[in-house]
Amino acid sequence: MKFKVIYSLMFAAGMTLTGLASAQAPAAPVAIPPTWAQGRTADGMNPSLAPSPPGISAMPVEDIPLSKLKVPPGFKIELWAAGMPNGRSMTEAPSGTVFVGTRFTGNVYAVVTKNGKREVRTIAKGLHRPNGVAFIDGSLYVAELSRIIRYDNIEQNLDNPPAPVVVFDALPKDEPHGWKFMTVSPDKKYLYFQIGTPSNIIIPPYTHAAIVRLNLKTNILEYVATGVRNSVGMDFQKGTNELWFTNNGRDWVSEDLPNDTLNRLVRPKGMNFGYPFCHQGDLVDPDLGKGRSCDEFDKPEMKLGAHVAALGMRFYNGQQFPAEYKGNIFIAEHGSWNKTKKSGYQVVRVVLDAKNKPIKLEPFVTGWLDSSNNEAWGRPVDVQVLKDGSMLVSDDETGSIFRVSYAK
Repeated sequence: MKFKVIYSLMFAAGMTLTGLASAQAPAAPVAIPPTWAQGRTADGMNPSLAPSPPGISAMPVEDIPLSKLKVPPGFKIELWAAGMPNGRSMTEAPSGTVFVGTRFTGNVYAVVTKNGKREVRTIAKGLHRPNGVAFIDGSLYVAELSRIIRYDNIEQNLDNPPAPVVVFDALPKDEPHGWKFMTVSPDKKYLYFQIGTPSNIIIPPYTHAAIVRLNLKTNILEYVATGVRNSVGMDFQKGTNELWFTNNGRDWVSEDLPNDTLNRLVRPKGMNFGYPFCHQGDLVDPDLGKGRSCDEFDKPEMKLGAHVAALGMRFYNGQQFPAEYKGNIFIAEHGSWNKTKKSGYQVVRVVLDAKNKPIKLEPFVTGWLDSSNNEAWGRPVDVQVLKDGSMLVSDDETGSIFRVSYAK
């Protein structure tokens, strides 16, 4: 009887049991955007912007437009090696062999010079994001997404590399910003690398958005800095032994903010550079920074430009370039995907003053980006100063390496 009364009332109101079920059905779940799009708002930026497809093939030598690359007067740039699909981070062994990691192809390359000519050999295949490379006492260390491996006596076995030794395999497995850049401490006791944030802008797990170091004797991982969104380039300064590093700013605040930054560790541990609450040292995050202040955090040494994708960096400690280049920092800017008018796609030079403060930022190698049509044919990733004082620049779009030298 009660059921009939309730049903009659529903019928009078124009409802049925089917309609009631429909009214109470849960709403369809909202689609979660990809990690690169998280933090994007409906207005304020070009909605068509999206990450550029990665370079996973090598451009034929005859198609590489070397003549478009420009360097300052007195310098020369040449094609040094080619045929390395997605070649990215570099390290040089004392013998002169240059090892090259990749992000997407899973390869590691060795470039050997014989009779003035370069031979490229693929010494590892099928690895997972083997971007970071470092060389210590005859062994090549490779940083994959979630582990560090080591190839012993590698230069004596380039044609038949040994199976790698797993050094450390307890790193996070997140794909976004999961590839590593790796460098060696001056005393060769530690490997330094980053663990990037697993999204564009989130409050990250405590394990992420940091610079870490691995003790090669104890195999203990230590955190040396936090609040670092994603660093894909770092180097120790000669004399001070301080670590400097690039850091990529978040996306979707605007096309002109925030800047990528050049940072410095002036304390061995405990520095916090602000992510996700503060960017570029003075920009409170519009989503996550409410109630926070940038004064809570350590400041960058220099702003490098918005979305330029500042990646590999090195101090110039060679003897070939003019004296005013000694101690300068060179940074490879991979180039923007999230600006309507593209920026980056060059190698820049940072000049420090007598107090070790950056005072000037200027282009050094340009020409990958054609400003007349807003198109780029290559993307510089890393720089490496060779023993002879010249400097290499890797390009993962063309799968090649360029050499910059100075004629006295």
